[in-house]
Amino acid sequence: MADFYAPLWKFNFAKLIVVDVTDDYRLMQPPLPCDFYPVVKELWMPRQILDQKLVDDDLVQGYLYDWHETPKEEGGYWYVGVVDEKLIDLFMHKDLSRCPRTGQLSLPGL
Repeated sequence: MADFYAPLWKFNFAKLIVVDVTDDYRLMQPPLPCDFYPVVKELWMPRQILDQKLVDDDLVQGYLYDWHETPKEEGGYWYVGVVDEKLIDLFMHKDLSRCPRTGQLSLPGL
């Protein structure tokens, strides 16, 4: 019988690191490197259903899918960016305004 040097489950599952990217939208700033965001959740998921589950509403309760980044090397982590759904509600129900001093767009009340 042949010996396996790596656990087989690692080939069938992917580790997801879900990060909160809400501040990118709240502050209207360019994205940061993945390691700079607060981690909301870490989980293992079967690779076969990864594309379906990434955009699923129940990935993290109260957050909406924004983007994902594939691992840089084999066996690496998937980063998934999510946005607080309360901020999306603000975008939908409030008008954007410009700061009189800087001219940058902002949401009133934030």
